[in-house]
Amino acid sequence: MTLETRSPEETFQIGMNLAKQARPGQVITLTGNLGVGKTIFTQGFAKGLGITEPVNSPTFTIVQVYESGRLPFYHFDVYRIGDVGEMDEVGFDEYVMGEGVSLIEWANLIEEILPERRMEIIIEKDLEQGFDYRRITINEL
Repeated sequence: MTLETRSPEETFQIGMNLAKQARPGQVITLTGNLGVGKTIFTQGFAKGLGITEPVNSPTFTIVQVYESGRLPFYHFDVYRIGDVGEMDEVGFDEYVMGEGVSLIEWANLIEEILPERRMEIIIEKDLEQGFDYRRITINEL
């Protein structure tokens, strides 16, 4: 499925709507270049789970855990990992096999350890369509 947004608020709303359908153990991968709206999407997703605390990219901690929503939410940002082995150190398998939902920004950097079954979300800009235009492609793998 491919969706188009023309504002950060619309990107936020798509994240929020997807979260309302999230289920325990679900893994969502999120890819796209810097500045395409991955964090805005993630903030919407968190709100859709009922999380009210601020959600930011956990760039230096790799994973941020939120437990105040209807499901535990494990937000990964793997942009700065140097080696896939670092994911073992943060307990990656325990999170993705757990009862919460895992959302992984920059998931293409750890492709080899991702579960085969996951929702893949790709966010892209197209400046010819306007500065705030985003194409969001959602695939169930």
